[in-house]
Order: sequence, then C-alpha cells, then structure tokens
Amino acid sequence: MESSKIRVLIVDDSLFMRAAIKKLLDSRPEFQVIELAKDGQEGVDKVLELSPDVVTMDFNMPRMNGVQAVREIMRKRPTPVLMFSAHTRQGAKETLEALHAGAVDFVTKPAGEVSAHLDGIADELCSKLLAAARSRPRSAQMVATSSLRTSRTMQAQEQTPPPSASGSFRNIITQTSAAGGLPRVVVIGISTGGPVALSRVIPNLPKTLRVAVLIVQHMPEAFTAMLAERLSSESQVEVREACDGDRPKAGTVLIAPGGMHLKVDPSGVLRLSDGPLVHGCRPAADVTMSSAAAAYGRRTIGVVMTGMGKDGAQGLVAIKAAGGKTFDGAQGLVAIKAAGGKTFAQDRDSCVIFGMPKAAIDSGAVDEVVALDDLATKLGQL
Repeated sequence: MESSKIRVLIVDDSLFMRAAIKKLLDSRPEFQVIELAKDGQEGVDKVLELSPDVVTMDFNMPRMNGVQAVREIMRKRPTPVLMFSAHTRQGAKETLEALHAGAVDFVTKPAGEVSAHLDGIADELCSKLLAAARSRPRSAQMVATSSLRTSRTMQAQEQTPPPSASGSFRNIITQTSAAGGLPRVVVIGISTGGPVALSRVIPNLPKTLRVAVLIVQHMPEAFTAMLAERLSSESQVEVREACDGDRPKAGTVLIAPGGMHLKVDPSGVLRLSDGPLVHGCRPAADVTMSSAAAAYGRRTIGVVMTGMGKDGAQGLVAIKAAGGKTFDGAQGLVAIKAAGGKTFAQDRDSCVIFGMPKAAIDSGAVDEVVALDDLATKLGQL
C-alpha cells in the first residue's frame, strides 16, 4: 500500500543529484519521494508543509546550507535527516557539525558533490534511510540543555564525599580490579547517533578520571579523526585517535581509527588491523571488547550505546565471561550486587536507534542499563 511507504524529501542544490537520488529511491518499493527541494531554506519549508518521514540533505547549498537547515528542522519540527557528505577532511567536519545539530546519520558521496553513479552506495543509502525513519532525532537545544544538567550534577557530586564502603559502586569496582598493574579499561561500542551521544558523555568526564577509555565508533577514516579532534576541544581529558603500540592509561580516551580494527594484545598494547569486516564494520566493537577482555579480564568495563545492528553483543559476552563489567544505558545504573563479571547497555529512551543495545540485552549478557546523561557520572566514579 502507498500509505505504508517511507515518505522521503530530497534536498540538494544539484538538479542532477536530485534526479539521481529520486530515480534510485523510486526503484525501491519501500520509499515514496514526496518532494524535491533545491536549497536548505526550501527544505525546511517543505518539512513544515509536508511532514516527511525522513530527509536526505546536501551540505553546500545557497540561501541556507545543510547544517543550518538541520538546525532549523530540529528547532521547528524534529525530523530524521540523513546527510550526503563528500569524503574529505572538510566534508568530515561539515558532517560532524550536522550530526551535532541533530542529523541521524550520513552517507558519503562516491565522487564528490555531484556523483554520476550511485549504484555503489544504493544499499547503504536505503538501509540508512530505513533506520533513520525509525529513529528519534535529537535537537541541538535538547543536547545542550541535557549536557548542562549532567555537568551540574557532576560538579555537585565532585563536592560530595565518596560513599562509604558498605555496598557502594565505587568500592565494589575497586575490589574487582585491585590486583595487578594494568589499568581498568572502558570499551565503548557505538554507531548511529554516536557523535551526539559521545558529546554528552566524554566532555563531562572529570579530569581526574581513573580509567582508560577506548571508543569504537562506526565511521570512515577522516571522520573519526575529526570526531577525536572535536571531542578533545570540548573535554577535560585527553582525546585522540588510537595509534598502533599505544597503551591505555587512566584519563585518556582513544578512538579506533576508521577503517581499522582496534585490538588489545595479551600484554595490553593496542594493535591496529585491517582484517575482515565484522558485522559489515571496521572498526568493530566486538573485536576490541573481546581482545580487551582476554587481556584485562575483570578490569574490562564494556559500554554498548546507540546504533543499528548487533555489534558489541558478543563483546559483552566475552567481558562478562572474563569477569568484567559493561554499561548499557537504561533508567539509571543499579548498584552492582557482586564482585563478579557484570555487563550494561544504553536505554531505549535516550538512544537515537536502539539496535545495538537491544541486541546486547537480547544476548543475555547485559546485567544493568544506564541512561545516557548518567553515564559520564558513573564512569567518573570508577
């Protein structure tokens, strides 16, 4: 039935690109292209007029560019937006700005701003449009308000004396990792909706952070470099891309480079690998989590956050089996009941897409769930 199709608005200043995207989507039974817009301002107007299910958005356009259009859409009528990005450093910067403003995801154009052949990205485009249509876009204003609340909560907690040893989360974690010289390592697996979610966690980590953090964000190479750069500029802790030979250390956040798996060798040293895709991804959280669990055992803490697919579920199984701990964002972190292996994930309400956390929960490897805006506080207490 026509009414069951996903209604798509295409926004691009290139007549050729508008026609090419429309032709591609018209060939798929899941989609109905309801309108075309030639610039960001017209795109915003059409969103307000037609209420599409999802929008494809170009970047460089007259009157109003893609980032500005996303901000206006999120302010006036939050609607899932999928960005089209040039695979360059400047394109990566623009993409991150759009994601920060509230865009759900992005697809890189195969040949710059005007791409003659979309066949190579057709499946990716369609799958991401389907996922975006089911997502919960977050406006920049909501993010800023939420982050401010989290920051104030952390400031208040930093002025509060640590809880007593009687059943406290801090003391239970300490008991599980006191032996040996390796640090405790938090491994975060995250995908769609990740840049915004990470901007609500990493900048709110205290400069006295006592754990090392490894982030596996599903992104191409240039994009993870820009993500690290952006988070570093906003954070009290050191944030950068991981390099082969690095050792995780407390107070440092290392992001797996796009296009490379991040592994932990038995001595705790990080290794980069261009091995086969896992779940269609490289880097993949399962690779990092499983190798970290083997090297760090119960010192490993796993976090599965927003994203589509199931990456991270088996990694949490490995961490749980190794006596580690994981976080999965739902309704607040419940006090840990024992010093054995525990696992966690992000809650449905705060996820842009609940796929990865749901898969982790369905695997039976998740013990606890924590809300997104509570996660920085919890990590800061480790």
